[in-house]
Amino acid sequence: MQKDQNAFECKMCGCCCHGEGGIIVSPTDLNRLKQALNLPEDEIIQHYLLKRNEKLVIKTDSEDQCIFFKYGEGCLIHEVKPDICRAWPFFRGNLEDRMSWEMAMDICPGINPDVEHSEFVRQGLNYLQENNLIMNNDPNAANVLKLYNINGFDK
Repeated sequence: MQKDQNAFECKMCGCCCHGEGGIIVSPTDLNRLKQALNLPEDEIIQHYLLKRNEKLVIKTDSEDQCIFFKYGEGCLIHEVKPDICRAWPFFRGNLEDRMSWEMAMDICPGINPDVEHSEFVRQGLNYLQENNLIMNNDPNAANVLKLYNINGFDK
């Protein structure tokens, strides 16, 4: 039965770690990075982040891969990764729109194709709630984490 299956299980493949400028780092994320890397904020910003449209984003390498992702090792900051990374693939578009979910499934081997979209949404909303990843009231959060009026979800 579908409810017994996980809608998503990270395979650490790096598909979601590819693309320049998409990993927004909130003040909370920056604090986690400071503690984990044991570096002052200005050094973290200088070495690992860029400012883009008034927001901090993680730098990418020459192949547009997140600088914290290494092939064969996965995410080097997995335990303290930014909220936007923690939320993947339960982004607003994938929850709202079946076609977006299907496109995400094409690139992400961690999304279970045997689970219906409605179950993906149910598990996703539960996961986001349990992990405090719904950022409706945070002006620094990425829009993909703002979930007003999704399937009746309005918190």
